[in-house]
Amino acid sequence: MINTLSVVNPNGFNEVSAFMSDNPFIQYLMQPILLIGVIYHFVMGFILEAQNKKARGPVAYQKYNGAANASWTSRNMIISGSVILIFLLLHLYDFWVPTIMEHYITPNPEFAQGNYFMNHLDHVFTLEGALSFVRLVIYIVAFVFLSLHLQHGFSSAFQSMGAKHSKYTPAIVAFGKWYSILIPAGFIIIAVYHFFVK
Repeated sequence: MINTLSVVNPNGFNEVSAFMSDNPFIQYLMQPILLIGVIYHFVMGFILEAQNKKARGPVAYQKYNGAANASWTSRNMIISGSVILIFLLLHLYDFWVPTIMEHYITPNPEFAQGNYFMNHLDHVFTLEGALSFVRLVIYIVAFVFLSLHLQHGFSSAFQSMGAKHSKYTPAIVAFGKWYSILIPAGFIIIAVYHFFVK
């Protein structure tokens, strides 16, 4: 994970980030594919939610105990997904937009010096005192929701591909559980580090 370098090797983080920002394969192929994939995922999520509501019809249940049949996470994927979408927009505003602006539109001398990415990362989490703390809280909350989203989404993705009753199901569920905890936790640690240490 490249972001880990910002904690253990700042110069390495600058070098890898600069390489990615100048690499045509990443910038003009992988980045658009990733962006299209994210947009498609969110659009399909909202469409499926609308279809599910339509299928249930206008008549409300006399008594509904969703927790008896499914976890809060599985019943509220649209909520966790919406929180993640809002966070992604903030994250793009914090990092992607400034990088595009200062690298391609109004060139920043720090790019040539190789210090831009680390300096910008520190700037985001030390910006205007209280505002930076609010941003830190938003990041932490967003990654908690990401963890919840992944806990259900990871195993559901494999079930959709036919692995629901596979002999590998317990391993997939276990891997998905640890993945959904460790990855968001890693991002939280990085954000907290840059807020308190830098």
